[in-house]
Amino acid sequence: MTYVDWQSLPAMFFEQAAKRADRPFLWAKSDGTWQSIAWGETARRVKLLARGLRALGIGKGDRVVLVSENRPEWLIADLAVMTAGAITVPAFTTNTVADHRHILTHSGAKAAIVSSRQIAKRLLPAAAGASDLKTLISIEPLDLTQTQAFRTLSWAEAMELGGKSPDEVAATVSGLRREEVSCFIYTSGTGGTPKGVMLTHGSIMANCEGAYDLLLAFDLGEEAFLSFLPLSHSYEHTAGQFLPIALGAELYYAEGVETLASNMVEVRPTIMTAVPRLYESMHQRIMRGVEKMSGMQKWLFLKAVELGRKDYEQPGSLNPWERILNWVCERTVREKVRARFGGRLKAMVSGGAALNYEVGVFFLALGVRLLQGYGQTEASPVISANPPGRIKLKTVGPALKDVEVRIAEDGEILVRGECVMKGYWRDPESTARTVIDGWLHTGDIGVMDEEGYIQITDRKKDIIVFSGGDNVSPARVEGFLTLQPEIAQAMVHGDKRPNLVAVLVPDPDFLAEWAKASGKPNDLAQLAVDPELHKTLSAVVDKVNRDLSSLEKVRRFIIAREAFTIDNGMMTASLKIRRHKIKEAYGAALEALYERA
Repeated sequence: MTYVDWQSLPAMFFEQAAKRADRPFLWAKSDGTWQSIAWGETARRVKLLARGLRALGIGKGDRVVLVSENRPEWLIADLAVMTAGAITVPAFTTNTVADHRHILTHSGAKAAIVSSRQIAKRLLPAAAGASDLKTLISIEPLDLTQTQAFRTLSWAEAMELGGKSPDEVAATVSGLRREEVSCFIYTSGTGGTPKGVMLTHGSIMANCEGAYDLLLAFDLGEEAFLSFLPLSHSYEHTAGQFLPIALGAELYYAEGVETLASNMVEVRPTIMTAVPRLYESMHQRIMRGVEKMSGMQKWLFLKAVELGRKDYEQPGSLNPWERILNWVCERTVREKVRARFGGRLKAMVSGGAALNYEVGVFFLALGVRLLQGYGQTEASPVISANPPGRIKLKTVGPALKDVEVRIAEDGEILVRGECVMKGYWRDPESTARTVIDGWLHTGDIGVMDEEGYIQITDRKKDIIVFSGGDNVSPARVEGFLTLQPEIAQAMVHGDKRPNLVAVLVPDPDFLAEWAKASGKPNDLAQLAVDPELHKTLSAVVDKVNRDLSSLEKVRRFIIAREAFTIDNGMMTASLKIRRHKIKEAYGAALEALYERA
């Protein structure tokens, strides 16, 4: 397989579709069974919708907002917008009305595509105030009870319109260039108002080529991806959609996170991309299952982890007896674990946030190859990743092909290459502060070893500076806390204060068992102030503190009234905590902890 330097994302897709016309491409569940759409049929639908958009007045440089869950229509709409010469503006299905209003008005979107009635409930009120919006296309029927200021069409009507329009697709696609903007990806807003990151056709394809170069070690062939992260996030948009196209892979859309385990067994993916929170949840779920195993079964599982870890951290150090036992563990434990992931998984790639080392080494020890990478939306988004043959889990690997990375004097990671964004839409000041002389200033602090492997130490803005001047990485402390089976989520606080305090969210399974044993209702809002639960978690925090330095120790904590979720605004769509939102909710309670100190 050879990577081709295409001029645009639609050009890449149409060439791959022509080669694979009758082969299955997009898969989704319908009436309980997996149904596929062939490459050629997908291309036909993309062309029809693109022509329909052109007939509706959507052309060069126009912005089209796309709000949908992951499904075949998402990819078809995304490519159709770009094929028409326009710019896709993906938006999260979890956005509030205010979020949608900001994106619609800030982007100046001329059209919007929405998938369902449920999702439209929050888009339509926002659309009513978007003066630039002229057209809305719904994938599923909408129940519109009032007249809209814009034209509304169904998916079928837009396709039908395309069938009656001149076929300008080939000419439009041949006129697209790598340096032209293909999409605006609005940042998830961990620290404030989202910005519209302008990514070009070339920046995303440069990412695809870098990933292709990294994955060549796997002897690429008939690949299958399972997509479940939101496609409106830059990570899934590039690695979960356009990379499979570049590889000529089959693309399956998971039914949801709650069915991911069964979908993996059904689909048997070869490559998966996910965020650390998913791997942390899987680790906790597996370990809860281990606690319920019989004596010998449990012993073998833990021995597989122990020997696998030793073999990774000290290659060649297993003695003859350990090698025999490791072989037994391979047959009795690791093969069963790999079967739970479908049995043909070549690698799971972790990105979007820092992966806890203990979680990463746990999966490696069980024979599941886990590659940690690093990136951000402004870099399309992947900057670096661990190569399959030389994994250093405490790092995010070396830079991808044709990506330059250097460490500034203050420790900030700087990035240069085609992958770097064109800038922030309608925000030249932020663009000038972020990209200086071609170098993207990531805002992340890190170091690089002699082999070029990058280690992230913290976010520049997130570093906690105590009143005494000492610095602490909150992500490191939070990682130790959430590694405990009793704690699902954590945020530590202490900037300009003398020590660390925290907000903790108990693990729901632990909480259910604890509540049952205590004879109390399993209601986090009530249990958050329960002194007995606080005492139980205090013992867990004390255990964590034993492995932390004096500065890193958590002196006091409160229990959150609810989990951090996307819906309550305390997590981003890529499952990173939004510190400013959590501080808004619990700031007064955290300050009270310092007053008691």
